[in-house]
Amino acid sequence: MVLSAGTPPHNATAVEPLALWVLPVSNLAGVARHTLDALGAGIPGWRVVVLAPPGPLVTALEEIGVAVVADAFGPAAGLTTSIRTLRRVCRTLRPAVVHTHLAYADIVAALTPMPGVKRISTEHGIAADDQIYQGSNRKARIMRRVHQARLHRADALIAVCQSTAETMRTNWHTTAPITVILNGVNPPAERNNRPPTSDPHVLSLCRLAPEKRIDALLEAFAVLVRDHPGARLTVAGEGELEQPLRKLTANLGIANKVNFPGIVEPSEALATCDVVVQLSVWENCSYTLLDAVAAGVGVVASPVGGNSEILPSRCLVDSIDVQEIVHTVVQQATSVLVRPTLGTWLTCKQMSSAISSAYSAQISVD
Repeated sequence: MVLSAGTPPHNATAVEPLALWVLPVSNLAGVARHTLDALGAGIPGWRVVVLAPPGPLVTALEEIGVAVVADAFGPAAGLTTSIRTLRRVCRTLRPAVVHTHLAYADIVAALTPMPGVKRISTEHGIAADDQIYQGSNRKARIMRRVHQARLHRADALIAVCQSTAETMRTNWHTTAPITVILNGVNPPAERNNRPPTSDPHVLSLCRLAPEKRIDALLEAFAVLVRDHPGARLTVAGEGELEQPLRKLTANLGIANKVNFPGIVEPSEALATCDVVVQLSVWENCSYTLLDAVAAGVGVVASPVGGNSEILPSRCLVDSIDVQEIVHTVVQQATSVLVRPTLGTWLTCKQMSSAISSAYSAQISVD
């Protein structure tokens, strides 16, 4: 085991207990964002080490001074190897808390003997309809039973929004206490402050996947440009639907109005757009929506999952109602006063403090 960067993991004279964050992937997706934000702010009163497979997340964590064990863990390593890795790291580092993120890490932690260690799990992505993320009824039923079983080994559960907590209770039939800790977001130093416009630059910033309903956005945009010919749409991101979406764009006659740039830097994309549209089948606590609100741009989204916890009702639309989508996009583009604001939403530092409190509550139980 090689520990890189950050504070040494074990020091006999150290007062602060150690929390081991466990992630089964090392790409820079949503859970990576959560990890970088939380650990970048620091967990008050705790030392933290991250166990993850080698990859971009490990590099990003090292760059901000977080201690990392990059080792064989996750789906690519396999279940048996992942259990051995976690067990070995726990024996070496002797954490007080193992904090898992994503289902694979949750399952591995439930199967790994860790005497005296508190198991804490954060749920980032659960949908009311299990098939949205599982793909089939059979797989959804199996995974529901797996989650119900692994929850018996968890000492504490965290959900990233109230909707996520409610869905955990409904789908997994758990009566265990769930602490809601919202994904934190720091307001940018400068808000977008895009002036009102009748020819908006619309932005979609997500995976090009079926559950994101980008086809519905394209169909609505084709209607919007009839009355707003100067409007344009950027469909940022990558995914299996890129070619079908490009074909749909051509069939709708809007290919000259729509750009598919692939993966982009979110802050740069938000700085040049007027309205972000996200018509997903389901979301938990969407960083895209949080960043859009923080940036001061207009936002239009479907009323699913945690979206209503982030956005006021005037920003929420039926994703199959083309006229409602068009009307709301135009409203958000032409009136700065109706655009959403963060209000008292958690900052990254406040999120990290709440996580610290969740840890301390478990340690005080003993």
